[in-house]
Amino acid sequence: MLEVISHQRRHLLRVAALAVAAAELFATSGARSGSSDTSATNAASGSQASNSLKVKQVDAGDLNIGYAEFGPAEGPPVLLLHGWPYDIHAFAEVAPRLESAGYRVIVPHLRGYGTTRFLSANAPRNGQQAALAVDAVNLMDALKIRTPIIAGFDWGARTANIVAALWPERCKALVSVSGYLIGSQAANQMPLPPAAELQWWYQYYFATERGRAGYDKYRRDFSKLIWQIASPKWRFDDATFERSAAALENPDHVDIVIHNYRWRLGLAEGEAKYDDLEKRLAQAPTIDVPAITLEGDANGAPHPEPSAYAKKFTGRYEHRTISGGIGHNLPQEAPLVFAQAVIDVDHLS
Repeated sequence: MLEVISHQRRHLLRVAALAVAAAELFATSGARSGSSDTSATNAASGSQASNSLKVKQVDAGDLNIGYAEFGPAEGPPVLLLHGWPYDIHAFAEVAPRLESAGYRVIVPHLRGYGTTRFLSANAPRNGQQAALAVDAVNLMDALKIRTPIIAGFDWGARTANIVAALWPERCKALVSVSGYLIGSQAANQMPLPPAAELQWWYQYYFATERGRAGYDKYRRDFSKLIWQIASPKWRFDDATFERSAAALENPDHVDIVIHNYRWRLGLAEGEAKYDDLEKRLAQAPTIDVPAITLEGDANGAPHPEPSAYAKKFTGRYEHRTISGGIGHNLPQEAPLVFAQAVIDVDHLS
């Protein structure tokens, strides 16, 4: 087990340069052939923010997915997956670092975020874990990406875990914040000690209709509170938060989030087409592809100890604990460390 010291303070100038590059790349990212650009206006945040975030759109499975793309089309592909309640800007400084190393980087809005939309008004607004993993595979198919490195945190890490476990032929290697996050409704029925249950307060809030209404009415305030709790030492400014909060205005966002947490507790049904996948996931399958797991030393969100999941990774594997007050949103709080893990896991494969 390796302990890696955060490089943030030693590389402030480098980080600033990468942030400027990220802003320029996000701002100038063009539309995919046959589709139209979409833009979201965001508040400027020093060198971190761009005034106009342009993304590409592509039909993939049940969705029209909004995504940012960096790097050469012929470069080794990397798929970066964000979590809740964040968005693609979590990787705004990671992506240009990977581009500079020659990678083709794809950063999609998950279902219920940003410019991603359902193709059918009648499609279930389903947030179960298998649905998000199938979304990722469908996006890879739509972009003709066969075997990317997949990296993520929070919902994105769980999605990456599932793709690596169920479709290892579609995942060259894996970087996962907080390690192994595959779960099941049966496992979630087991009670936790009171202190651990307290960390999941919002899950129980979302189980109520008052919680649904409260999240819808106060989604920005709610999400900012989660950012603060999950990353207690991260001093993000309002503009940085607002840049990502715009993605939460997606019309399907509340339905997806509420369904996700209710499904976990067995309070909402999933879709029958995912039943076989969920049965396989309920067996807690191992992950055989090369993997690096990361954990911040100040992660305030619920997360397992690294020792609890180390044996779930049966291929070439490393764990890195990142010190320096790094919280839950590790790619945005320690972008150089996260990018380096992606580069390093490529060398493990």
